[in-house]
Amino acid sequence: MKKIRVKNGKKEAILINNLRKIPQNSVIVNRVIKDVIRFGDNAIRKYTEKYDNVKIDSIVVDKAEFKKAYQDVTITQVNSLRKTKKLLEKNEKMLMGQLSRIKASSDGITIERIVKPIGSVGCYIPGGRARYPSTLVMCTVPAKIANVERIVVVSPPMKNGNIDPLTLVAADLCGVDEVYKVGGAQAVAALAYGTRTIKKVDKIVGPGGLFVNIAKFLVSNKIAIDMIAGPTELLIYADSTSEPEIIVKDLISQAEHSDDTICGIVTNSSALVSKVENEIEKSLNSSLPRLDIISSSLKNNAFIALCKDEENAISFINELAPEHLQVLSTNPKQIASKVKTAGVILLGKYSPSAASDYCLGSNHVLPTMEFGKSKSSLSVLDFMKLVNHITVTKRGLYTVQDCVKELALAEGLPNHYYAVKERFRD
Repeated sequence: MKKIRVKNGKKEAILINNLRKIPQNSVIVNRVIKDVIRFGDNAIRKYTEKYDNVKIDSIVVDKAEFKKAYQDVTITQVNSLRKTKKLLEKNEKMLMGQLSRIKASSDGITIERIVKPIGSVGCYIPGGRARYPSTLVMCTVPAKIANVERIVVVSPPMKNGNIDPLTLVAADLCGVDEVYKVGGAQAVAALAYGTRTIKKVDKIVGPGGLFVNIAKFLVSNKIAIDMIAGPTELLIYADSTSEPEIIVKDLISQAEHSDDTICGIVTNSSALVSKVENEIEKSLNSSLPRLDIISSSLKNNAFIALCKDEENAISFINELAPEHLQVLSTNPKQIASKVKTAGVILLGKYSPSAASDYCLGSNHVLPTMEFGKSKSSLSVLDFMKLVNHITVTKRGLYTVQDCVKELALAEGLPNHYYAVKERFRD
């Protein structure tokens, strides 16, 4: 792990952030997007064979595949998905219930803000070196509660040409309308521009690797996206009372996602640093599952930031804007109250990020790459829009006529005023 001695907080965080910038002009991703626009389904098959090493005949997942998927999973796995879904539904319904119609009236002017769902959404569900049925739940449950009419899922196929069976079961449980065997930048392009098989959607949501996030960024001038989500980030705030065994287990739990995961510790305890380093050395042994991914992630991307005091640490955290922030100190609420930019803040020993990835009722699709400074976790809010219904009486318009006149003429747009004036010509 890299060691950083933090002096002012912001400067050192910027150095970490520079490691995770998305290249805005990716030749490879641009080529994929252009090919999908031009060649449609044929381009999808071409790039699926090239990048996933899979030849697919049909892009669409049919009813028979859904039925077979249930034969390849256990009842305990299905029940765990149901529990995750139920807990998330509870929280999202509570949020939805607070978004009632808002009405404001004064002097003949009435404005109603009405919540309406987005028409269609495409949910990107990663595959590759792990499977993510839990991510499907996180993406589709809020969309369903928001009453999105058409919910589409795309996910890369396995080596046998099929989508992971537990992911298909999750799609069935969540009432997904369409599922397609495609991942990577080609999936994002298909959702954004449409092909003969995959009809375009109004918004793309879901986490992904570098190519997926570059693709989302590049199509965002054509279609709405939720955020840049992925690769995984975890920052742990710890003090001299924190348990190094728990810290290291939590780092490993996130590092196992992929070798580009960024995990770090911020602390003002030099004694803790030594203990954590010793614990990591003990933990990375041949019996550890996914050792190659974890070792690569920790070696290349992990860091320990040693700060002079709490204020210094908070400055570092707020500049870094981590996806997950775990607070394993004696005063978690005090620390959390000063953090403004984390995607999610997990307070105390019994609130690990590993559990929040599954079944705490929170959403694990979170902003990464500093987007926590302006974005929130995925929720029903991402699948709805507020539409203003405005009704003005004759008297109401008359009361603002002079205001329209002054501002329209000042801006050099006199026809705005004339359009209002015409209504009072008699």
